[in-house]
Amino acid sequence: MIPESDDIPRRMDGSEMKPFTGSTKKTWITALVLCVLGFIGFGGLHRFYVGKVGTGILWILTCGLLGIGTVIDLVYILTGGFRCKNGEPLYK
Repeated sequence: MIPESDDIPRRMDGSEMKPFTGSTKKTWITALVLCVLGFIGFGGLHRFYVGKVGTGILWILTCGLLGIGTVIDLVYILTGGFRCKNGEPLYK
């Protein structure tokens, strides 16, 4: 099969890929509140909120990587560096 010469990016199966143009509408304040809940025993909820299910489970099983991961995530959320699973920033 000869690839098409148009500039539209395509998946392996030939279907057209469309760029993500919208916002995730996941707010940083909600992620912040859920992250802070990690310090009182509800760790990982902020990761589930942004779609990072695998690390959310890890955070639950390890108490937020013994609290260190929760502190790091808290700093990332406050500084705007925390991203959703698809790489989009949290909505302000």
